[in-house]
Amino acid sequence: MTVSTDDIVRHAARLLFAGTRLDLGRMATELGISRTTFFRRVGNRDDLMGAGLRLLSDRTWQRALDRWHASHGSSVRTPEGRLRCLWVMEEYRREVAANEGMRKLIEAESAVALRVLTDPRGAVQPALVDAHVELFRADASAAGLTPLVGLPDLAFAVVRLGESFLYSDVLAARTVDLKVATTLLDTLVRGALEPAPAR
Repeated sequence: MTVSTDDIVRHAARLLFAGTRLDLGRMATELGISRTTFFRRVGNRDDLMGAGLRLLSDRTWQRALDRWHASHGSSVRTPEGRLRCLWVMEEYRREVAANEGMRKLIEAESAVALRVLTDPRGAVQPALVDAHVELFRADASAAGLTPLVGLPDLAFAVVRLGESFLYSDVLAARTVDLKVATTLLDTLVRGALEPAPAR
């Protein structure tokens, strides 16, 4: 059986989700391919970690969207008036923060993990920014809103601020406080998408 790059990335994602350190030599053996083939398919360890973490991030984001659709259908707001994007963002952060594999990775390899997770040219952050842009655009269109700033700029600011809270225990020796993160990020997004009417 041929082992594809996608097979290797999925295997890495499973290990990361379980909190298991990525040992590329062991992974090559487990998948029944040579180390040369393994490295040719996925690059170095940082590259593979990035690809695996992106897969996990994409799946987490999609699950948040799926939960929205299951509970709110095609609506763009909750019954209380909260925009869909705010709800999805909060669900995403909650699931990431609760993932034991992610916490183990950050505790065991904080420098590597944060470099891979927050690299603006890496696999994880740009994809998450793009996902935010897409959702902001959909919500603004459905709700008839005119953003005050470019959506890529808003998405980048939201993702970076979200990272500073999700990984605050490592970045700034502060307790992760998702409630404060939600208050600040909701305020930022509402201010950019739903400005108060002029008096």
